[in-house]
Amino acid sequence: MSKDIKYLVLENYIGGKFVPCSKLIDSFNPSTGTVYCKIPDSGPEEVDAAVRAAKEAFPDWSAKSPEARSKVLNKLADLIEARLEEFAQAESKDQGKAITFARNVDIPRAAHNFRFFASSVLHHTSDCSQMDHMGCLNYTIRCPVGVAGLISPWNLPLYLLTWKIAPAVAAGNTVVAKPSEMTSVTAWMMCQLLEEAGFPPGVVNIVFGTGPRAGDALVSHPDVPLISFTGGTATARLITERSAPYCKKLSLELGGKNPAIIFADADMEQCISTTVRSSFSNQGEICLCTSRIFVERSIYPEFLTRFVEAARRWKTGAPTDPSNDNGALISKEHLQKVKGYVALALKEGAQVHCGEGVDKLTLPEQNAGGYFMLPTIISGVKDSSALMQEEIFGPVTCVTPFDEEEEVISRANGVRYGLSATVWSRDVGRVHRVARKLEAGLVWTNCWLVRDLNLPFGGMKSSGIGREGGVDSYHFFTEVKSITIKH
Repeated sequence: MSKDIKYLVLENYIGGKFVPCSKLIDSFNPSTGTVYCKIPDSGPEEVDAAVRAAKEAFPDWSAKSPEARSKVLNKLADLIEARLEEFAQAESKDQGKAITFARNVDIPRAAHNFRFFASSVLHHTSDCSQMDHMGCLNYTIRCPVGVAGLISPWNLPLYLLTWKIAPAVAAGNTVVAKPSEMTSVTAWMMCQLLEEAGFPPGVVNIVFGTGPRAGDALVSHPDVPLISFTGGTATARLITERSAPYCKKLSLELGGKNPAIIFADADMEQCISTTVRSSFSNQGEICLCTSRIFVERSIYPEFLTRFVEAARRWKTGAPTDPSNDNGALISKEHLQKVKGYVALALKEGAQVHCGEGVDKLTLPEQNAGGYFMLPTIISGVKDSSALMQEEIFGPVTCVTPFDEEEEVISRANGVRYGLSATVWSRDVGRVHRVARKLEAGLVWTNCWLVRDLNLPFGGMKSSGIGREGGVDSYHFFTEVKSITIKH
């Protein structure tokens, strides 16, 4: 590669200043397969500097009124919205997602996260109880924890980073955040707006780098009492081990192997269009995507035929083309991993109905080296197969028939994950019954990804620990203190 090529070079944001790093890592454009950005390869030294800055900023920031903090969060939302197209273009290029998805979902939601927590922090109340017979009054207050360590993933980069930063700083904490090393650009762009928004130096610090270096230094730092992490279950185990000696507060939002249960009385039209979206949105790289579809046997043949037809209409190609639904997967390694599951399905005797190895993917010449894959539907997979047990995190879903309600509940619960599920039926009693029995933190019926941010978000089993949302995030990012006054 020519030495004349200029890369975008990111710097850490520590104590209100951009700080260069002596070591850099390559970051790839997933739609072309070429390096377009260099990010800091931060380690313990950089993390320690960021923690010191956050610790120093904490007393003044935590002493501000909720109204004053709220004003700063709203101002940052304004600044992001004013540059929505610029952020959307950067997110699409950095992550590989379709520009339409970045414009309509990622960046608007990132701004909304700041607005939501700017508002919700103004409406939390504390408890009070009287003990007249003892001459005492009891009440609770909530205090910010201190320096919050935040680690966000590569699939929804700014969307999920702001989902952590917003409640943490709204509650009066200061933060050290580490975005994924594969998708760091929009976090760096946001840093350019923090001073203008009114954030004092040190309140928000961003350290770029890998999990084994920067991430490990953050979770094991003695002056970081709280860690919020979104990512894989294996990484979460390491975080738990590394933070255990310090008894840190942990919120872990992990993977999913989410079932859709489709009963014979489902609205077929709505069910198919939504299930295509829930299976393949953002290249299937959303922890809430549907990857196991259980269909009542009487409608199974019709559903499968129509579902495959709909999936073939889901367009994959250059992320810059607004008519495309999907762009590229995040990396060459991840693409190979996802394709490996399709190869395993064929080896196990399953049938691939569309997508990988069946349909031809035509790409523009400049995207020939990108990490693209068509929506892929597989049937004939046993429940014990890795395809039905492991999180694939790509545009692959498995369809299988079922006969009885109790049978399908048992099969849907028969994985180590428990993040989300969808149920399709017009029978209100059945919907309530099945939703109650499913081992999942979120259950959608006759819809998918309808989110009220006030409600708790999180999973059961290997899908995580803790909940995030309006009240839940406030509780996580604060410590409750009971005070008794004897008069």
